[in-house]
Amino acid sequence: MQVYTTIRELREALEEKRREGKRIGLVPTMGFLHAGHASLLERARRESDTVVLSIFVNPTQFGPNEDLDRYPRDPEGDLRLARDNGVDYVFMPEPSEMYPRPSATGIAVSGITSVLCGASRPGHFDGVALVVSKLFHIVKPHRAYFGMKDAQQVAVITRMVEDLNLDVEIVPCPIVREDSGLALSSRNVYLSDEEKRQALVLSESLSRSPIWLQEAGGDALALQKQIAEHIAKTPLADIDYVQVLTYPDLERPTTAAAAKSAWIIALAVRFGKTRLIDNRLLSLEELALAAPPIPQGTKGV
Repeated sequence: MQVYTTIRELREALEEKRREGKRIGLVPTMGFLHAGHASLLERARRESDTVVLSIFVNPTQFGPNEDLDRYPRDPEGDLRLARDNGVDYVFMPEPSEMYPRPSATGIAVSGITSVLCGASRPGHFDGVALVVSKLFHIVKPHRAYFGMKDAQQVAVITRMVEDLNLDVEIVPCPIVREDSGLALSSRNVYLSDEEKRQALVLSESLSRSPIWLQEAGGDALALQKQIAEHIAKTPLADIDYVQVLTYPDLERPTTAAAAKSAWIIALAVRFGKTRLIDNRLLSLEELALAAPPIPQGTKGV
């Protein structure tokens, strides 16, 4: 495994691999790696000849009052996990390498960034789109692997790639959870034992959602209200948002019977000073099960 800190060195190493016809897989991260990241690396290893892991806490996606300075970092642990999961190249640049001067060029993916985390973190996804675009241009991967825990990020990056005709395949990967059901996150380290216990209400609510949707007759707003009320009963839970939207377009749905695409149930809730996100996709098949049956004798349209 080779570790690079400069764009030039990484590009030179990867250019040799491309000349050899090797397929390159990229896993972009901000470090403090855990089993969720390991699952991305494992898949990239299976599907790629050369695996590149980037570790970069990107300052352009943090707001002025967010946790850039206290974002957890463990470079030695990250390198151990990378080595254990068969990474070929690790890219660990300093901010001055990625942004030698303030960027005069930006990337804004409109529409789908105006809801969920984009609504409460203005400019966040502009920073995400910028740094991911830079990484794609530096690494030139055939595939890039992203966890579905941040499903909005996956939707934003996928749309950016589609709109800009970038030559990379985005591979969404399933959420990895602790045995308790809590979604793995680098920010879980901030949680006290009691906050961590109460945070299980998120995965519990998501697991109950198909039943609640059936009880609501397939009504999206009724499901959203049911989930929010259930989470609000947890003393330490401070809800940022609970939303049910179509996926990946992130529009307001009406009923399961009218669904033309999957739905996402997306949550952002604070426990103490820690903001956690989680989500669950409801497939068209699951939505069809929640839709009320058409009364006999009624013609379909």
